[in-house]
Amino acid sequence: MTAHQYAKDLLDFIDASPSPWHAVANLEKNLQAFDFIRVHENDAWQLQTSGRYYVIRDDSSIIGFVVGEKPLVETGFKIVGAHTDSPGFRVKPNPLLPGDKLLRLGLEIYGGPILASFTDRDLSLAGRIAFQNQNGKIESRLINFEQALLRMPNLAIHMNRAVNEEGLKLNKQTELAAIFSSVTESQLADANFLDLLQRTAGIDSQSILAWELAVYDTQKGAFWGVDQAFFSNSQLDNLASCHAGISALLSEATLNADATLVCAFFDHEEIGSESHKGAASSFLADILERIACGAALDKTAYQRALAQSFMISADMAHAYQPNYPAAYEPNHKIYVNHGPVVKINSNHRYASQCMSEAKFVSYCQQAGVTCQKYAHRGDLPCGSTIGPITAAKLGIATVDAGNPMWAMHSVRESAGAYDHYDMIKVLGCFFNSD
Repeated sequence: MTAHQYAKDLLDFIDASPSPWHAVANLEKNLQAFDFIRVHENDAWQLQTSGRYYVIRDDSSIIGFVVGEKPLVETGFKIVGAHTDSPGFRVKPNPLLPGDKLLRLGLEIYGGPILASFTDRDLSLAGRIAFQNQNGKIESRLINFEQALLRMPNLAIHMNRAVNEEGLKLNKQTELAAIFSSVTESQLADANFLDLLQRTAGIDSQSILAWELAVYDTQKGAFWGVDQAFFSNSQLDNLASCHAGISALLSEATLNADATLVCAFFDHEEIGSESHKGAASSFLADILERIACGAALDKTAYQRALAQSFMISADMAHAYQPNYPAAYEPNHKIYVNHGPVVKINSNHRYASQCMSEAKFVSYCQQAGVTCQKYAHRGDLPCGSTIGPITAAKLGIATVDAGNPMWAMHSVRESAGAYDHYDMIKVLGCFFNSD
């Protein structure tokens, strides 16, 4: 495949994954296509050398792994970590807001989106529904409305004369409800959100117990630029890294690897990872320990394996945007279509340190791609990733790396069409390295 073909595959993956629950379902399909077997945390495991397995926790976090042919204490784990969630909006439990001959949907901010970017867009809903089946058990089912369903119309400039000078400022409580329907007063009593869920999911509304629904932009991903060197879509942060990781794992070279290879993709990174399935949870540690138990390692041997391990925390990086030069550290500008990025922060907002940084640079050299290095401007707060969290919990040497992108946390982000393939090649070299 060419670089543009890999980028197109990424755009198709994102278009099919409007929520973290859909993203994990699609990652599962990719793993199953390469004969990966699902194992469940509440079952006993019988792992085989060179066996291919995956685990899902609560529908939106997933870990896929290949059991290495060499002893775990000699090779350790090779881990690529990323996250499945993106900032945006979630539907409130009692969402309907009638009044003024309109029906609006009450939304809650999830993470740190660029709020203004969601206005005047064709928005819809996707997520999961929890319901009680005929046997009285609780199940979940994915739901995606697909068509444009919601909108947040901007206030006309005639009523907000300073918007171009002061920027669009939105009150998080009163100005972020999305217009949902036009109704008369007599219809309000019949307007029922559960009925809409029933029609779309095919589940009796009386059986629906709860839901988690994310707002997403219905516009598909696209290439742009005179030479189509760039692409745009929602959720590049961080589905692009999930796609790169799984693409590197699912190659013939890695599926018979000496080392045990792991792709760990977590929900809830955008809100701090503090959940039972986030990077701060026991999920990755539990799975690594069970792999070690399957190899008959005692506690000391498992600790030796961790000491031999390495993790790449893959998350997107801030590309230089020449319209805003004052936002960047002058000596650390990184450029779209100039290769993957090592992210460095002395206060450990990123997990990269001298030796882990050097390892990633060496993988880039093996892959024949340029490596860039990013440091955040000193007078701006620096974001973070799952890297420091997992490094601290597991004691595994970790590097934070990612591809450059523009407009991070916008509903419409952009990146380079060539960088994505470069990252796949680098992660492939990591999985295949000695």
